[in-house]
Amino acid sequence: MILSMTGFGSAVVECQNKKFTFEIKSLNSKQLDLSARVPAGYRSLELDMRNLVAPVLERGKAELNMYVETTGADSAVQLNLPALEAYKRQVVEASEKLGIGLPADWYSVLLRFPDSVKSDSVTEVNDDERRIILEGLRQAVDRLMDYRATEGRKLRDFFAARIERISALLAEVPRYETERLVKIRSRIEEGLASIPKVDYDKGRLEQEMIFYIEKLDINEEKQRLRQHLDYFLETLDGPKGQGKKLGFISQEMGREINTMGSKSNHAEMQILVVKMKDELEQIKEQVLNVM
Repeated sequence: MILSMTGFGSAVVECQNKKFTFEIKSLNSKQLDLSARVPAGYRSLELDMRNLVAPVLERGKAELNMYVETTGADSAVQLNLPALEAYKRQVVEASEKLGIGLPADWYSVLLRFPDSVKSDSVTEVNDDERRIILEGLRQAVDRLMDYRATEGRKLRDFFAARIERISALLAEVPRYETERLVKIRSRIEEGLASIPKVDYDKGRLEQEMIFYIEKLDINEEKQRLRQHLDYFLETLDGPKGQGKKLGFISQEMGREINTMGSKSNHAEMQILVVKMKDELEQIKEQVLNVM
C-alpha cells in the first residue's frame, strides 16, 4: 500500500495544570526535512521528539509545532508592572516634549511594548511531563500517518485509472499498424515512380524496404510498455515507501511511449501517443507525492 507524503495530525494532552498541543504537517520532499518549534522551557526534549518523529515519517518536508497553555488558576503569565510604569512615564515625557496628545487607551499602547508581559519559564521537565509530552506527540504522529494512508488510497485509485487508460490506448494501436506499413510502402513506391527514367533493382529495393520497415516496427516497445504498466500496478500494492520506484517506472514508460511516437509515421497512431503522454504526465506529477 502506498502512502502520501501530504498529511496533518494533531493531539492535545494535559499534565499538572498544563495543556500541551501538538500539530504536525508534511508535504512532499525527496528526503526528510523536519523543522520543530518547541517552547523555550521544553527545548531539552527536542532531540527526543525528533527521534520519535523521524523514523515514522521517513520522507517529506515536515513541520512540528508544540504549544503550552497553563490551565490552572495560578497562571505563570503576569503583567510586568515595573516595565509598564517605565513605559508610561516615557510616553508622558515624549508627549510634553513633542507636543502631541496622550493615548486614549493606555492598555493597548503599553501592552505592545516588549517585556510588558512576563512568564515564569520552565527550568526542568519532570518525568511525568516528559512521558505525557512524548505520548501526545506520538498520538499526533499516528494521526498524521492515518491521514497519509487515506491520501495514499486516493492516489492509488488515481494511478490505477491512469494506467487503465494508457492500457486501453495501447490496445488501440494494432488496428493502425497494418495500414501504417502499407501507407509507408506505398509512399516510397510512389516517390520512386514519380522520378522519370530511373532504373533500379527491384530485388534490392525489396530488401531495403524490409530493412526500413523493420526499423519502424514497434512490437518490442508495445511489449515493454505493457510490462511496465503491469509492474507499476504491482508496485502500487507492494510495501510502503515505493515513491521513488514508481518514479523510475514512469520514466521507463515515457521512453517506450516516446519511441512509439517517433516510429509511428501515422497520424492516428500519433494521436494515441499524445493521449498516452497526457495520462503519463498526470502520473508523474502525482508520483512526487508518494512516500
